[in-house]
Amino acid sequence: MNKPFKIPESVLVVIYSPALDVLLIERADKPGYWQSVTGSKDALDEPLPQTARREVFEETGIRVVECPPDATLKPTEVALDNLRDWQLSNVYEIYPVWRHRYAPGVTRNVEHVFGLQVPRDIPITLAPREHLNHMWLPYRAAADHCFSPSNAEAILQLPRHVCSY
Repeated sequence: MNKPFKIPESVLVVIYSPALDVLLIERADKPGYWQSVTGSKDALDEPLPQTARREVFEETGIRVVECPPDATLKPTEVALDNLRDWQLSNVYEIYPVWRHRYAPGVTRNVEHVFGLQVPRDIPITLAPREHLNHMWLPYRAAADHCFSPSNAEAILQLPRHVCSY
């Protein structure tokens, strides 16, 4: 059975600690390529916040959950209030190495940027088919370490998007 083509609309989720350390993950299909959590919508009508929550869980094991303010969360959970839509989007050329995942003729993707604040010591469980390693870096160093210019730019904008949590 043929795998369906990817939808050329995705999320980029910058995961960061209160001290503005940023979580980066290394791609399994391109060792040495470090990035934030990214992923395409599963369906055209999938809401972007749902895409962000799903991708964060699939790639890191972190669950973003709806809960009352006084709820006790599991060590791998964070409250939905910690996920913020930065109201930024990037349109970029899909790298040729990954174009086969999209329908013929699709060369551009629209990426929507989110931020997710988590405790620095939250357990990370990578999807081994997708990522090899993870690391935390101060946000400027994390931006320098990203292979994607749009990811680096999003990370550099982190301080202006951090609001009172």
